[in-house]
Amino acid sequence: MTSVTVSRETKEKLDRFASLLEQWNSKINLVSPRDMSMLWSRHIEDSLQLVPYISPHSQITDLGSGGGFPGIIIAIATGNPVTLIESDQRKAAFLREAGRLCNARTTIIAQRIEEAKPPLADIVTARALAPLKILLHWSAPLLKENGFCLFLKGQKAGHELTEAQQDWQMNYESFPSVTAPDGVLLKISEIRRV
Repeated sequence: MTSVTVSRETKEKLDRFASLLEQWNSKINLVSPRDMSMLWSRHIEDSLQLVPYISPHSQITDLGSGGGFPGIIIAIATGNPVTLIESDQRKAAFLREAGRLCNARTTIIAQRIEEAKPPLADIVTARALAPLKILLHWSAPLLKENGFCLFLKGQKAGHELTEAQQDWQMNYESFPSVTAPDGVLLKISEIRRV
C-alpha cells in the first residue's frame, strides 16, 4: 500500500480515471490486460509515490506518458500543471480525455520526446520508459536550472546508474519503491554531460 493518503475528492477522480482506463484498454493497449486486476497497486499507487517529492506550483513534464502513469496521476493528486509527452496518437487521445474527465491540469503533446518543445519544467518524470542514459539525454534540455528528475526504476537501476555516469554527471538519491520490492525511485539533479 502506498504511503500517500489522498482526499476523498482525489480518490473519486482516481476512481474515474481507473474506470476510463478500463473502458479504453479494451480498444487500445494502455496497460497489459493481466495488469487490470492490479491497476491500483501496480500502476496508480506506484505513480502516487512520487507525490511527496513534488512541491506545490511545480511545473512537471512527464515523458512517454502511455496510459497516464505517472503524469495523469500526479496531475490529479497534486493539482499541479503537468505536460504529458506521448507520441502514440491513440494514447494521446486517451490522455486528453482522462485529463478532461478528471479535471486535471494537463497539456498533452502528441509528439516524439526529441521533437517536443514543452515549457521548461521544475520536475521531469518517467516510468518504465527507457534506460537512464537515454532518459537523461531527453530530460536535461527540458529542465529549469534547479530542476530535477523523478524516475521509477526496476532491479537494473544500479546498473543503469553506472552506465549513465559514463556520459553524465549528476547528483542522485535512491529511495526504495513502496510498491515493488526490487524497484527504486531515483531523484536526479544537477545533470551535466561529462
